[in-house]
Amino acid sequence: MIPQIHKQGSHTMGLLTYLYGKGTHEEHIDPHLVASFDGMSPDPGRDASATKKDLQQLLDQPLHLLTADQRPDKHVWHCSVRAAPDDPTLTDEQWAHIAHRIVAATGIDPHDGAGCRWVAVRHADDHIHLVATLVREDGRRPDHHRSGKRAQAEARLIEQELGLHRVAPGDGTAAKRPTSAERHKAQRQGRERTAREELRETVRRAVAGAASDEEFFDRLSAAGLVIRKRAAPSGDLLGYKVALPDDVNKDGELVFYPGARLAPDLSLPRIRERWSGDAQAQDVRPRPEGVVGTGLGAAAVARRGAASAAWQAMLVVEHGQDAVVAAHIAATGEVLDALAQTSAAHTRRELREAATAFERASRSHVRAARGHDRALRQAARDLVHGGPALGRGEDGATTAMAIDMLFFLITAAAHWHAKKGHAQQAEAAARTAEHLRTAYQAAAAQPLGVLYRQGRHLSQPVLQRQTAVLRAALPGLADQILAEPGWYALAATIAQAADLGHDPTALLADAVERRELDSADSVSDVLVWRLRRITDLPADASTLPPHSSTGGRCAARTTAPSVAPPRRRRSADETPGRTR
Repeated sequence: MIPQIHKQGSHTMGLLTYLYGKGTHEEHIDPHLVASFDGMSPDPGRDASATKKDLQQLLDQPLHLLTADQRPDKHVWHCSVRAAPDDPTLTDEQWAHIAHRIVAATGIDPHDGAGCRWVAVRHADDHIHLVATLVREDGRRPDHHRSGKRAQAEARLIEQELGLHRVAPGDGTAAKRPTSAERHKAQRQGRERTAREELRETVRRAVAGAASDEEFFDRLSAAGLVIRKRAAPSGDLLGYKVALPDDVNKDGELVFYPGARLAPDLSLPRIRERWSGDAQAQDVRPRPEGVVGTGLGAAAVARRGAASAAWQAMLVVEHGQDAVVAAHIAATGEVLDALAQTSAAHTRRELREAATAFERASRSHVRAARGHDRALRQAARDLVHGGPALGRGEDGATTAMAIDMLFFLITAAAHWHAKKGHAQQAEAAARTAEHLRTAYQAAAAQPLGVLYRQGRHLSQPVLQRQTAVLRAALPGLADQILAEPGWYALAATIAQAADLGHDPTALLADAVERRELDSADSVSDVLVWRLRRITDLPADASTLPPHSSTGGRCAARTTAPSVAPPRRRRSADETPGRTR
């Protein structure tokens, strides 16, 4: 249940006309009162003898207790209360009970015998509107300070008592929701999302991995946004606002949104904190190029770098100091945005949904210590400059590898938020993980299919040897892994790693020891990507000949390993630990 306090107004009749009208798209059905301050207010919706004028005069009568200079300029209080999409349809009596609870909790009518006059209008199944006059019966002003937070707190109690969907409590760090007017305008224009939402996503993408004001604004221009910059008399840039080129108001003027109104962390000062941290770290490398002699393009190299950065970041999120963890979680959002905008068509939608969902998880009241997140920000930068990835070959396989690593990083972020009591952020991270799970299945199907076929062609002695290695390294997980379809892909990977001189038993133990596997759908899949990243095997196994059925060595590699990213120096603020 979501209560929303709207801007105070000056015209009671105008609001009543809207509430009792048909709506902008005939969406108002059977508007009528469900509750009022006295229980007997005229209802122009169902009483043919009552008019909106009668109701307006009744509500505004306390204004006449005051002289003209004592009357508040904005005397109309307006609150909508909306049920969650999966809640059952409530009766008028239930909505009346909710209305009484909300006006009491917000100080509009605290049941002291002299509260404000108010009514609750229902014109749809899933919500009501509360309208009140901000003058009490005794002529005093009501104590409705922080009425939004008080209404939210009461809504949480109502949800529990009525068995409704439990909405995670907010903490004031969420981006501003689109207004009903913005939603209706988007519908009229045939847009799937409001202008505010489109702008927020475009600005987020422009920020991902950017290293300067100039690069940020160049990306906004390239995305087709109209930009207005705000400068001080000295010429120093203070802020910016953006508009869609075709979003105009009734006067034909472009509708601009300042960055801070899109999201709290999209104001220019907050954005600058990101690349100021990069400058202090002096770790902004040039765009990635394909590695000569490896057959790897820039997109694949960038995805391998993102997988490595996500792997390193997991340890920080699990054990680091709060400010450092917050920086890594915020930078993870940049990696998701960069991955989404450079992904192939078959993963693009889910990755965009993942990035949008994680936007809520990227902010909390824990202020990020920028600079510690430079490896993730560099990964986002490399993804953007690496360009679009193909959905096949090493590009597609390294996409699956990166998504797999990001899934576990975001799961760790969800655990951290939950431990800190950040309910909305934890819920958003959990939603993100589900989108990544779907995107992973699309990205991994082809490369894992190749590995599966290679594993199925291993000779029986080789398979028996790999089974023995698995049981020795992971006795507690061996039976589960052997029963999974992905076992054959893992067996092929173990064989290829052994051919390169690695100790499979040590590799498996190392891959499991450092990170949890409880949230994995397939442990064998996870181990495939971890082993291929650790040993620098090609993510696309089709570039290697399959292991011979007689158990001999694989032929020479047709694709050399990609260049490993430089080792990152551990900050003094990060928890020491084993990394790879």
